[in-house]
This record gives sequence, C-alpha cells and structure tokens, in this order.
Amino acid sequence: MDVITIGESMVVFTPTSDGLIRQASTFTKRIGGAESNVAVGLARLGHRVGWISKVGDDEFGRAILSFLKGEGIDVSQTKVIHQAQTGIYFKEKRRHNDIRVYYYRHGSAASQLTPEDLDEEYISKAKYLHITGITPALSGSCQETIFAAIAIARYYKVKVVFDPNLRMKLWPNLDVAKEVMSRLIDQADIILPGIEEASFLLGEGTIEEWGRKLIESGASLVAIKLGAQGAHYFTETGNGYVPSFPVSHVVDPVGAGDGFAAGLLSGLIEGLPVIDAVRRANAVGALVTMVEGDVEGMPERVDVERLVNQSGEDITR
Repeated sequence: MDVITIGESMVVFTPTSDGLIRQASTFTKRIGGAESNVAVGLARLGHRVGWISKVGDDEFGRAILSFLKGEGIDVSQTKVIHQAQTGIYFKEKRRHNDIRVYYYRHGSAASQLTPEDLDEEYISKAKYLHITGITPALSGSCQETIFAAIAIARYYKVKVVFDPNLRMKLWPNLDVAKEVMSRLIDQADIILPGIEEASFLLGEGTIEEWGRKLIESGASLVAIKLGAQGAHYFTETGNGYVPSFPVSHVVDPVGAGDGFAAGLLSGLIEGLPVIDAVRRANAVGALVTMVEGDVEGMPERVDVERLVNQSGEDITR
C-alpha cells in the first residue's frame, strides 16, 4: 500500500442554482471528505490507497463505499455500523468565489472511530499515513484513534503526513485546536499547512520563519500552500518556491488543498525531487478548481503531465 488515510467522508448536496440555499429547490448529490478526496486523487494518479473510516448502515454509507470502491480504493478497513448515520453537508454557492459549507455530522458514524478499529499490520505495510486536523476534532475517540495510528506508523517507520485542514466549527475553542494540532505537528514527517493555518499555529512571522520552525519541530518536508500563488517548500537542506499554474476562472475551490496533497505524495512515492513533487502538487490543485465538486476534478495522470509540460499558459483556455 502506498498511502493509508483516516477520516470521514460525507454525502454532499449542492443546489443546482447559485444564491441563498434557502431559495434552492433542487440539489445534486456528490461525495466529499478531505481524506477520501486525497485517496481518490492518488488512485487516479495510479497509486494504491487505503481508507479507514466508519459509515452508517444507510443508503448514504452505501453510496460512499460504492463510489470509493469504483475509484479503486481499498475500503476493507472501513466498517458499516448500525448505531449512527453517515454524515452529510450542504455546499452553498452564493455567488462567484463565495462558497459556504454547512455540516450535519455531529454524532455521525465516522465520529465513532476508536483505536480498536485500527489494524496494526495493515498500517505497517504503508509507505505513508495521511491524516488531517479534521478527524481529531470530530470526537474524543477520533482524537485517540489518530494518535494511536500515528504511534503505529512511527513504530514501523511509516511516514506521517499531516495537513492541518483547520475547521474551527468542529473545535470547542481556539486553544484546544492549537494544542492538538501542535501535538500532531511534533509527530509528523511531512506538514502541509495553508498560509492562514501556519499563521494560526505558529503566530506572527514570515513564511521562511514558519518553514524553519516546522523543520526544527522534526519534519523532513514542509510545504506551505499559498493558493493561487503556489507553494513554498522547506527541507533540512534547503527551501524553494514553486509558482502555481494560472487559472483565470475558478469553478469550485473546494478540494484544491486535497489535490495538492495527492499530487505531492504521488511525486514523493515516485521518487521525484521535492521541487518536481511540489510542481505536480500545484498542477493537481489547479485542475481540481476547474470542476465543480470535491473530487470530480481530481485529474488522471495524463492531464497532470500535460499541464506540467505547459509553460505558464492559462489552462482554462
């Protein structure tokens, strides 16, 4: 297994028309969730991926499992339970560049994850364990599960990848969010914060200062995402900046950060130099923004290679 990821996937409902969601009468149904988004992105790039979670014994849970199986993702470690329902969320497109999400996931099946749901042998065979800051915010048992998974990964020298994916609506307060994420940072090999997340977690400073702090915390690679401006990367031996690929019209930015993570891990799995892995990450993230939906825009390898081989052209033309 190349990558194993742990987290909640939900059914996403999006109005077929823009504007206030209260005025919507028809919706499209899709699948979304940061960790499964990364899994889909990696699978479409040709990698072996496993997803650990729980879904409800309901039609939404069946839809998620069917979709992920269809993408070639191993869901053998995902459990179907009767005690809770599958989470859902609504995506409101108020206007261009103003997309809001509303979660209905409290007490969901995935929030019932416990350390007992982890198969030590399964995790030990992966190259990377991908986690986000979302899962430990879902419940106390989810938080315990994430730290237990990290302990297994570190014992077997599986590299831990941490994307903060800060969702303040899920945390009781800022202090708790910062304390838990700081613990995760200290145990991660690869850290992928956005610039606002870096500022929240590390305080005032420059990108270079944040990068050095995260490397000093024990990470071997840090990539600070700047959205449409690209990304800065830091290693123990150096750092650099990789510009993004210009997109003149963003259709849906949700999932772009997950695409970045998938592209970066894809490059690292294949042994690319870090600068080229970050370039692939930027390419995947850019392509994701051109399609509506969390995972619908995750590209296949031929699309990524075509974009990477272009020279600064606007990819929406």
